[in-house]
Amino acid sequence: MGDEFRVTRTWHQPGRTGRIFGWTVRSTRLCPLSFRDEPPSGGDRTITETAEFETLKVFVTGATGVMGRAATTALHAAGHSVAGLARDPDRAEMLKRMQVRPVHGSLFDRETLASAFEGCDVVCNMATSIPVGRSGLRPGAWKVNDRIRSEGSRIVAEAARLAGIRRLVQESVSFVYADKGDGWIDEDDPISVTNAAEPVVVAETHTERFADNSRVGVVLRFGNIIGDDIMTHRRLARARAGQAVGLGRPESWMHVVHPDDVGTAVVAALGAPSGTFNVGADPVRRGAVVAAFAAAAGQQEGSFYRSLVVRFGGERLEWLTRSQRVSSERFARSAGWKADQPEFGPHWLSQLVRVRGATGRG
Repeated sequence: MGDEFRVTRTWHQPGRTGRIFGWTVRSTRLCPLSFRDEPPSGGDRTITETAEFETLKVFVTGATGVMGRAATTALHAAGHSVAGLARDPDRAEMLKRMQVRPVHGSLFDRETLASAFEGCDVVCNMATSIPVGRSGLRPGAWKVNDRIRSEGSRIVAEAARLAGIRRLVQESVSFVYADKGDGWIDEDDPISVTNAAEPVVVAETHTERFADNSRVGVVLRFGNIIGDDIMTHRRLARARAGQAVGLGRPESWMHVVHPDDVGTAVVAALGAPSGTFNVGADPVRRGAVVAAFAAAAGQQEGSFYRSLVVRFGGERLEWLTRSQRVSSERFARSAGWKADQPEFGPHWLSQLVRVRGATGRG
């Protein structure tokens, strides 16, 4: 308590956005900020302030997934303690290696969850179970993930209420938006609710209903994750084999996010107001994404899936083909979040290729 730090008008460290006499400032750790001196008058002068820091206890569901791992890493870096749900001993051991306190239980057991949440300040629901590759086109492949998002999110919200949790953060996806061509998309634009998208919308609704005058509910609509995750590695493998990796039209827009920015967004959400926010890098043309995968794989050019494959995939693939020039500006303004990887490029993939070369990973 009582740590000294310097405040300027242009502080962009990861953490909470606070208000000091109308100025936006950020701390390296989420905390209630209490400033005792008058601010400087104009310019970029600095002053020394004393802030009362509080380490939060955060419960993360889905902590062993790509979003959950990113969230726990960022939460630890911000100085918070993290607990996570483990449905079996293997995941409990994985959580321990991540310095996350494991709590055994099921996402669908409200009473067990409520007990697990007791004593925590925040619950972050990052749980998903996304089928990979062709398995996602099989009948019933999305049943588990749909149940997690529709039923699981409801139980998490109910358990959070029972445990007296005051802040709930729910993951979501930005590709629920309708195709808008070259037009910019923000949180006020319409979404296109198909059977594939309905569980996502249901999960968002449960978080919105959680929020009231004493509770905060934050929905984070993430772009397509590109980084050290199983989907990205699969795309790289297909690109190396000269196979298609792109969906939609090369000239259409895609909203993407680096896993590291998933984590920092979760930390920023701990200080955000209730609402739904887009989270990702600047929009990028789909053709540029495909070209980057091809270059990382050592190929001259990449290719897109044929329209017949997209039609065969139905609604599960259709929403991944839309042109979505999504803006994350509202989250930046409301929560003080700033992407560490604001522009997609080959550098997002180069590290993965170097790791593969060094380890022989295929």
